[in-house]
Amino acid sequence: MLSRSSFTSLVVGVFAVYVAHTCWVMYGIVYTRPCPAAAAAGGGGGAAGCVWPYLARRPKLQLSVYTTTRSNLGAESNIDLVLNVKDLDIESKFERTVNVSVPKKTRNNGTLYAYIFLHHAGILPWHDSKQVHIVSPLTTYMVPKPEEINLLTGESATQQIEAEKQTNALDEPVSHWRSRLTLNVMVEDFVFDGSSLPADVHRYMKMVQLGKTVHYLPILFIDQLSNRVKDLMVINRSTTELPLTVSYDKISLGKLRFWIHMQDAVYSLQQFGFSEKDADEVKGIFVDTNLYFLALTFFVAAFHLLFDFLAFKNDISFWKKKRSMIGMSTKAVLWRCFSTVVIFLFLLDEQTSLLVLIPAGIGAVIELWKVKKALKMTIKWQGLRPKIQFGTYNDSEKKTEEYDTQAMKYLSYLLYPLCIGGAGYSLLNVKYKSWYSWLINSFVNGVYAFGFLFMLPQLFVNYKMKSVAHLPWKAFTYKAFNTFIDDIFAFIITMPTSHRLACFRDDVVFLVYLYQRWLYPVDKSRVNEYGESYEEKPKKKAHRE
Repeated sequence: MLSRSSFTSLVVGVFAVYVAHTCWVMYGIVYTRPCPAAAAAGGGGGAAGCVWPYLARRPKLQLSVYTTTRSNLGAESNIDLVLNVKDLDIESKFERTVNVSVPKKTRNNGTLYAYIFLHHAGILPWHDSKQVHIVSPLTTYMVPKPEEINLLTGESATQQIEAEKQTNALDEPVSHWRSRLTLNVMVEDFVFDGSSLPADVHRYMKMVQLGKTVHYLPILFIDQLSNRVKDLMVINRSTTELPLTVSYDKISLGKLRFWIHMQDAVYSLQQFGFSEKDADEVKGIFVDTNLYFLALTFFVAAFHLLFDFLAFKNDISFWKKKRSMIGMSTKAVLWRCFSTVVIFLFLLDEQTSLLVLIPAGIGAVIELWKVKKALKMTIKWQGLRPKIQFGTYNDSEKKTEEYDTQAMKYLSYLLYPLCIGGAGYSLLNVKYKSWYSWLINSFVNGVYAFGFLFMLPQLFVNYKMKSVAHLPWKAFTYKAFNTFIDDIFAFIITMPTSHRLACFRDDVVFLVYLYQRWLYPVDKSRVNEYGESYEEKPKKKAHRE
């Protein structure tokens, strides 16, 4: 069996290999090898096996956007022209907002498609053999967000409750309008090697034979990552027109390939059961940041998961062999369990990203197990009825419990009035989806605003005992690294503001713990409660003569 140190080394080694492999894969995506024959020919057009860019001929292009209810466009009938950009400059970005007529079929939960054509100027798209086009749905289906009301007065946030919303069930998906359409054209004069075309770009390429050389037509791309939940609009049966913002910008080959892979990854998450909102959180990471900050995001997320795992492992290892509660604040353990469960329920109610929700859920389970260990609980089953028994404390543990109770007594004078007052204020002035939502929000606001006060009993016990040797410092160290990583993560992952502020609150508490560790140094020659001493060296077996 592997020792703890070797297991940790194995995990860190696997993590390092994973990061290195990911960096190599990312390099392979961003960098594309050009056609070697083109370089040998000095950029001439006669190199065999190369695929040349049609844009290098500098043709005059036109952008046309049509809408239709059909997914397959067979003819030019039953389509509406919503945008026409003549003499398109592919190097210049623009943004146009147009009003789109919504057909009756779409208002009845049907789908409306956008057909985007890039073709020669002055020629209709279906008469141009060198046109490229791409199709994108302008509607999607999603469960509408529940309306928030004042729980005492019943007054809604919008002062209007439509008859359709009363008849529709809250969990029934309805048609939503995508109010943004983001287009890109790859503008690099890049010469591809025909024998090793990248599979990701190949499906967006349309090639034509011009003389003895093969050319690829302009690569038109729709940025689906820019379709955010916040831009969606509910389509009502009375809606006849809706706004559509069409934005265009050029894109490099490296970013195009990276964006294709990211869109495929988001699509895969949705196939695995991620909701539209969960996928939207992932989109926000890519869209709302530049590529350099995105690289930082990857490393932050990777190290966050590593330290989460190591902190959980060492915390479980520490409490698994814990036999005595000397120097440990039972009240702090109980509060940490309560606050972790409340935070998990709050994040669940707020439909927070799974990147935040899953670690919070695992932490809540671990805290419940630690409470069982701290209270020395044993569960015995008498048939189908469980019987809970509590262990006894020795004199040293009772002394610790006295310090713990004394600290909680002083804290209660300040904490309870603040929490009750905050809950009453929010009930009068803030709108919620339900009474359960108000209750969870009141608890979590108390946890976030005043929860750090419940960390003080452990500091008080440390002060009274003039010792910190009883604390799980390895787990604390990993949690400290994660706390500082959370400070960066708080600005990257979408989460409630109160949860974001709590990340910075934990920094202060840990600094106090560090000060106490410096103030009360650990005597490594002293035998601890396990009969072990840090300065003891393992005895070597005597050699046989």
